[in-house]
Amino acid sequence: MPAYIARPTTVLAGHKVTTDEIADDIRTHHPNHPRLGAILRVLANCGVSSRYFTQPLTADTISGTAPVAERTTKAFTDGLAMAEQAARATLRRHHLQPTDITGIITTHATGWAVPNLDIHLTARLGLGSTVRRTAMTTVACAGGAHALIRAVEQALLHPGSRILVVAAEVLSTAYNHADDNIEHMIYKALFGDSGAATIVSSDPLGPGVAVDVDGLFEYTLPGSLHFYAGRIDSTGMHFDSTKAATGGATHVMPAVVDWLGGRPVDVPVIHPGSKPIIMDTATALGLGEDDALHSLDTLNEEGNLGGVSVLRVLERTHAQPPADGAQALVVAYGPGFSVSALHGIWTN
Repeated sequence: MPAYIARPTTVLAGHKVTTDEIADDIRTHHPNHPRLGAILRVLANCGVSSRYFTQPLTADTISGTAPVAERTTKAFTDGLAMAEQAARATLRRHHLQPTDITGIITTHATGWAVPNLDIHLTARLGLGSTVRRTAMTTVACAGGAHALIRAVEQALLHPGSRILVVAAEVLSTAYNHADDNIEHMIYKALFGDSGAATIVSSDPLGPGVAVDVDGLFEYTLPGSLHFYAGRIDSTGMHFDSTKAATGGATHVMPAVVDWLGGRPVDVPVIHPGSKPIIMDTATALGLGEDDALHSLDTLNEEGNLGGVSVLRVLERTHAQPPADGAQALVVAYGPGFSVSALHGIWTN
C-alpha cells in the first residue's frame, strides 16, 4: 500500500515587498557599487515581482544593522509563528485533532534554535508526548521534499500513521547589506518568507499524491560541497554560492531521469529556486513553460520560499487538480548540490 500526501496549507509572511522596492533599497545602500547597473538589470529579469517578508524591508533586522543574535532570534520567532499557523490550518483542513498525529517532521534552516520547531510545535499544538519527531535544520531549499520523503517512509513503516510535515523559512534574515557581490544581490530579490504544512498518511485524507517505496529518490552530486553554503558571522546569517553552482538542476537531472526509468511526469512540482532552475528541470523531463506554470507563478508572486517551496507549488496544483491517475514528480534542490524527489500517482 502507498502513503498519501494530502493538500498542503501555506502561510505567507505579512509584509509584501516588490522587486522595485528592493532595487531602490540597493541603490540607496550601494550607490557607488561598480556593478550597480548590471545588478539592477538582473533583478528586473530574475522572474520575481514580489515576495513577502515577516518584517518591513526597512526593519533593522533586514536592511539595517541589527547584530546576529537579534537577527537569528527574530527569524526563529517569526518562523515558528508561521509554522504554527500553517499546522493548525492543515489540521482543520483535514478534520484532524492534535491527538490524531503520530509523527511530526519539521524543516527550518534560517533561525538557529535549540529546541527546534518539532519540540515547540509539539507543545503549542498539543501533540501527544510519544509523537515521533524529526527536526531537519540544514536541508534548506530541499527541505520540503526531503521532509516528505522521511514522512512517506514513516507512513509505509507504520500503518495508521498520520505525520504532520511542517516547513518554515525566514529567508529575509539573509538580506544583508554586508554582502555586496552580485550573487548576494540576486538573493536579496529571490527569497521570501513563509510557512507550510501538510499531512502524510497511510490512508488517503482526500485528493493528493500516492507514493510507494519505489517513488523516493535522494542524490548528492559528487564534489559539490562548495557549490552552496550557509555562513554565520557577527552581521548575521548568509547564503553563499560559487560559479561552480551555475547550471543548477542540469547537474543532477540526469540522475533523476535515470531513476525515473521512463516513468512519465504529467504533474511537475518543481522547486522554484529561480527561473533557470525551473526550466532546466522541466526541459530535462521533456516539459515546457505551461507544464511548470505553478512553479513559475510561485516564483513570480512569492519568490523562492526555500524548504517551503514545493509544498506551496503542490498547494497551487490542488487548486487546478490534475486528472485522477496522473503521474506526479516533486523535486527540490539543496546545498552543496543535492536533490530530493518523489514520484507518485495523483488521486482524486
